[in-house]
Amino acid sequence: MKVLGHKIQLLTGLLLHDVTMAGLQELRFPEEKPLLRGQDGAELENSDAFLLAVDTDWKEHDIETPYGLLHVVIRGSPKGNRPAILTYHDVGLNHKLCFNTFFNFEDMQEITKHFVVCHVDAPGQQVGASQFPQGYQFPSMEQLAAMLPSVVQHFGFKYVIGIGVGAGAYVLAKFALIFPDLVEGLVLINIDPNGKGWIDWAATKLSGLTSTLPDTVLSHLFSQEELVSNTELVQSYRQQIGNVVNQANLQLFWNMYNSRRDLDMNRPGTVPNAKTLRCPVMLVVGDNAPAEDGVVECNSKLDPTTTTFLKMADSGGLPQVTQPGKLTEAFKYFLQGMGYIAYLKDRRLSGGAVPSASMTRLARSRTASLTSASSVDGSRPQACTHSESSEGLGQVNHTMEVSC
Repeated sequence: MKVLGHKIQLLTGLLLHDVTMAGLQELRFPEEKPLLRGQDGAELENSDAFLLAVDTDWKEHDIETPYGLLHVVIRGSPKGNRPAILTYHDVGLNHKLCFNTFFNFEDMQEITKHFVVCHVDAPGQQVGASQFPQGYQFPSMEQLAAMLPSVVQHFGFKYVIGIGVGAGAYVLAKFALIFPDLVEGLVLINIDPNGKGWIDWAATKLSGLTSTLPDTVLSHLFSQEELVSNTELVQSYRQQIGNVVNQANLQLFWNMYNSRRDLDMNRPGTVPNAKTLRCPVMLVVGDNAPAEDGVVECNSKLDPTTTTFLKMADSGGLPQVTQPGKLTEAFKYFLQGMGYIAYLKDRRLSGGAVPSASMTRLARSRTASLTSASSVDGSRPQACTHSESSEGLGQVNHTMEVSC
C-alpha cells in the first residue's frame, strides 16, 4: 500500500515521533498470524468485535513432574497454533503477588484474551501451600526448568511465550536453553544470568542472620531507595511475603536460587560453539532496580539481532507492578514483532483501528534484513529480524535499547 504526502502521528507510551509513510512499498507480513480466524484486515479495521470476550475463569491444576508436583492456574484453552503465555514468578512471591497487577491491567487483558494464559507457581510457593516435610530436597534451578515440559505436555501446548521475573526469568531462560523448540519468545524481567560468588554468598548468609526472611527477600525485590523510603508498596509486600507465602518453603526456594550456577550462554561469535537463546527476547529492568547490572550482563550474552533491551524510567524493582501500562505497551510490540496482533484499536486515536508504529517499524526492518521463510499451513514461524533503533526508521541497530 502506498500512502503519499501524509503523516500519521503515532502516540505511544514508548515512542513519540512522526513517521513519514511516503515512498513505502507494499507492506508484507509473511509471518503474520491473525488473532481472529475468518477476518481479513479490512474487516478487523471496522470490527468492534475484534477484542472478543472469552472465558475468564481460572482453573487450578497440580501437575505431576519428574521432580514433584507443580501448581499451575490456567485460563482459556489452546487456540490452534497460537502459543500459550506461561509465567514464572520471582522468589518470595507467587503468581498472584507477582503478576496480578500486570495481568489485571485493562489493556493487558485485551491482549491476553486471545491467548491461553498459564501461571506456574514454584513448588510450595502458592497460596495455602502445605509445608514441605523435614529433609525435603527442593529442586535445583535446572530441575525447576525441567519440570516445565510436563506442564506443556499436560495442556497440549505446542510452544509458549514465557514471562518471568527474577528467579522465574532465570528458570524460563534455562528452560529455553534446554528445550528451545518449546519456546517461541521470552520476556525476562530482572534476570541475573550469573551465579553468586563466594563474597555474595557470604553476604547473603550474613543478611539471613541479621534480618528476617521477608526483609532479606525485599532487598532482592526492591531498590535501596525504595526500601529506605518504605513506600506503601514495600510495606504491603513485606506483609504479604510474611503472611501469604509459607516461610519454610520460601527459605528452601531462596537458598536454591542463591546457589544457582551461571547460565551457560554466550553471544554468537564471541566464543567457539557459543550457545545462547534462540528465540526473540525482551529484557526488562527498571532504571532504579537492584537487578540492573544482571540484566545488562544478560544482554551482552544474547543474540543482538533478536534481543530488545527495555529500561523503564522511574521504575524500581517491580516494573510489572509499578508500570503495568508501559510494560503492556512493550509486550504488545513484542508480540507484533513475532507477527501477532496485526491491528489493535488504540483508544487514544480516533478513526478506529490503525497499524501501529511497531508494525510499520517491523515492515521496514524486514525489508532491510534477511527473513526466514514464511510460515504456511500451521508451520511454526521463526522471528528472524533486526531490531531498529528508536532514533529513526531505516537505521538498523543490533540491540534495540529503549528507555521509557
